[in-house]
Amino acid sequence: MKAQLLTMPTPDGPFTILAREGAVLASGWTAEPGELTGQIHPALRPSEVEAVTDLGPISLAVEAFYLGDPGPAMSVAVLQRSGPFRSHAWDMLRTVRPGFPVTYTEYAELSGNPKAVRAAASACAFNAAALFVPCHRVIRTDGTLGGFRWGLAIKKSLLDREAG
Repeated sequence: MKAQLLTMPTPDGPFTILAREGAVLASGWTAEPGELTGQIHPALRPSEVEAVTDLGPISLAVEAFYLGDPGPAMSVAVLQRSGPFRSHAWDMLRTVRPGFPVTYTEYAELSGNPKAVRAAASACAFNAAALFVPCHRVIRTDGTLGGFRWGLAIKKSLLDREAG
């Protein structure tokens, strides 16, 4: 499987995307593609990567986000694979409105199992498609940021940008 690789400059630093056939396999605030490939399910991991200068609607969605419109990122196809709970949790995360973060407890409820708070947190931790599956919109019950693979400064920046 061949994937396309694009690194874009953003106010939060370089944002790299690995995509295949118009769907995001992995993305994050790094200039190092190797930091992304480990998050991709082995069955989806590309055997070959081709650097590109544009990913069409995917690139446009990142640009729109940083221009104040987070909506297009939720329309970008994402290709991730996991068990039923985590896959459903990722889908539910895409329904969390920008500017209205949810707690890990609320995220577990949204995902269909209010008692599965740790599983919901794990879904965030194993999400390969940062921004497109907005794990940054999940915070701790006490209102603090919690974790974020790409650093709390970036998580805060994303939340501040979405708040307005």
